[in-house]
Amino acid sequence: MKTFLKISAIILLCISVIIFSLLLAYFLITKGAVLDANKLVGAGQNIIICDENGNEITDASLEIQKKSVSLSKLNPDTINAFIASEDRSFYSHNGLNYKRMIKALFKNIASGSFKEGASTISQQLIKNTHLSSDKTIKRKLKEIKLTKKLEKRYSKDQILEMYLNTIYFGHNCYGLQSAAEFYFNKKAENLNLAESATIVGLLSSPNNYSPFKNPEKSLKRRNIVLHNMLTCGYIDDTVYASTVNLPLNAEMKSTNGKYESYISAIFDELEEIDFNNYLLTDGCKITTYLDPYAQNQIENLEYPCDNAVIITDNFSGGVKAYKTTVSGAKRQPGSTAKPIFVYAPAIEERQINPFTKILDEKINYSGYSPENYDKKYHGFVTVTESIKNSYNIPAVKTLNALTIDKSEKYLKAMNTELCDDEKNLSLALGGMKYGLSIKELADKYSVFPRKGSYLQSKFIREIVSKDGRILYKCAPVSNRVFSEGTCSLMNEILIETSKSGTAKKLKEFNFDVASKTGTCGNQEGNTDAYAVSYTSENCFAVWLGDKDNKKSHITGGNDCCKLMKSILASAYASHTPDKLDTDSGTSTVNIDREEYELNNKILLADSICPKLNLMTVKLLKGSELIAVSNRFSSPNIPTPKISVNKNKVNIQLCHAKYYSFLIKRNKNGKTDTIYDGPWKETITDAPIDGQYTYSVTPYFKDGLKIYYGSEIMLPTVKIGESGYIQDKLPDIAHKNWYD
Repeated sequence: MKTFLKISAIILLCISVIIFSLLLAYFLITKGAVLDANKLVGAGQNIIICDENGNEITDASLEIQKKSVSLSKLNPDTINAFIASEDRSFYSHNGLNYKRMIKALFKNIASGSFKEGASTISQQLIKNTHLSSDKTIKRKLKEIKLTKKLEKRYSKDQILEMYLNTIYFGHNCYGLQSAAEFYFNKKAENLNLAESATIVGLLSSPNNYSPFKNPEKSLKRRNIVLHNMLTCGYIDDTVYASTVNLPLNAEMKSTNGKYESYISAIFDELEEIDFNNYLLTDGCKITTYLDPYAQNQIENLEYPCDNAVIITDNFSGGVKAYKTTVSGAKRQPGSTAKPIFVYAPAIEERQINPFTKILDEKINYSGYSPENYDKKYHGFVTVTESIKNSYNIPAVKTLNALTIDKSEKYLKAMNTELCDDEKNLSLALGGMKYGLSIKELADKYSVFPRKGSYLQSKFIREIVSKDGRILYKCAPVSNRVFSEGTCSLMNEILIETSKSGTAKKLKEFNFDVASKTGTCGNQEGNTDAYAVSYTSENCFAVWLGDKDNKKSHITGGNDCCKLMKSILASAYASHTPDKLDTDSGTSTVNIDREEYELNNKILLADSICPKLNLMTVKLLKGSELIAVSNRFSSPNIPTPKISVNKNKVNIQLCHAKYYSFLIKRNKNGKTDTIYDGPWKETITDAPIDGQYTYSVTPYFKDGLKIYYGSEIMLPTVKIGESGYIQDKLPDIAHKNWYD
């Protein structure tokens, strides 16, 4: 009994020591945590935005007004949407949901991370206004202490109201009122059920669930919020069923301010880089990559419809200029997909080269039968011709040979994941479920002038606090996608596209411009048009279309290239960019021209091939040809035709430009040469009556050396006294002489 009491006392003492230690640690760690009432109020703040040179963009400095809303004026559906999705027991707990905290603790222990937060609305308010976003025990303990103080000092309604007035909703919207104005162009008190659910759906990832950038994801997220409300009993089945079928109906409020698109993109990027937006306190300075001259140029152009334009720097990956009327919306890329989805991967995989010929013909792959834009078939065309003229069928054929899996491998390396619906041959023509934004498209084409390295472009160079602390600094990270050789070959092809292909409106520039155009549509009209160009310094991309997919007659080769021409002229008005690399990582070889042009065979020319028959081609280093043409070292021809007409023997020779022919006649063992010389269409002989056998031997003469081919024996002919061929007598045995 005494032993048991001793053990119990020791255990109790240990527990007491542990509890005391934890309490002491909690006290020491949270000693400096003070609840600041001023931080809980949505005060205005001035953020300074600077261009690439560090100069303040005067008209673009942001006066962020955290507009307040009164909880009593809000639609109950709006309040309930937040409660159902963010903190269902908000009105019943004391600021901390211990059950959720314990559950999250075990999950974090199991995963070895701090993924699960279990934060209540009260905790979120404290974290957003008083603390950093660091996932540490120290920060969590401070959060707990301040949350308790918050709950003691303020009522639940006051806490919820402060939360709604300070929470971040993306697109630089702090507070519910700002979000309501930006996303639906109305006051927060006028939000309906569907709109409230859409805004609440933004909270977990404003950039990802933006109705302007990812409408399908936003709609799905909104309906999850509605389902949460149904589960909590805030709406019934009838209301739920009718609301989930409503469209998003988001309506972006335009400020029409200077550099509006660029500034909006800055705050989108803050979410992409996982930056804590609550660190943007008064006096913060954001330095960007913006070039005011380039930005003014694209903003002052006349656009025929909705548009998006971007200019990036190939070296830093910085966005020099950006303008859009459709935010960061993704669109079908059309034929601009061909070089990056199909041809560059196929070259890298050593399946094709620029001079590889592909038969442009009617095709059908399990019911998929694409057509060219001109409704014609062009026979054998080279890869270069296919790209510069934007033929569809060769692109689909190439992707079929390459396989979707290999194409996807390269797309993943360029930060694009395919969904299952996109894994089909229409991908070769830009058939995507979600598409690409103009920025994503430019980033992919920038791989070519960067010699194969992919670098995601950025708007923000650096963020510095008012007291000089660096809160963020861009540290570009690139990864290899294609070899230098593949990029050199693609550069050459796309330069040719600017000179004589679909982008030939850009042919007048005296420097290298590589381009690709694209147009999405049908016989009724087009919905999207593109021109993407790049030089050794910059990448440029232009999109024209309609945000609601209304049809028009815009095209990439015409309308977009006209705009691109103006943009390029302005960009290089005072200097000329260096030439694009078209040689690194490549080899040049000589092939047999006639075999290539007449027989569609790619064979190395042998050492005695005539100079006029040599064709020099460029290919990826390491994919050199092996098969050698022996047309001159071993001359070979189809069997000539022989006929007799009026006592003359005619021998017809197939055309062989570089061959000579030795033709012999044999009668009764005696052989005579009847012709020895260059090709003629017909060789005629007039022997006396008798039976003859002729032979033809092609040969090639290289200087003094002669290379003979195989002797070809022709059918025997017999010339009778009457002068006709007598190989076969007329059949008269069964002729009816009486009829």
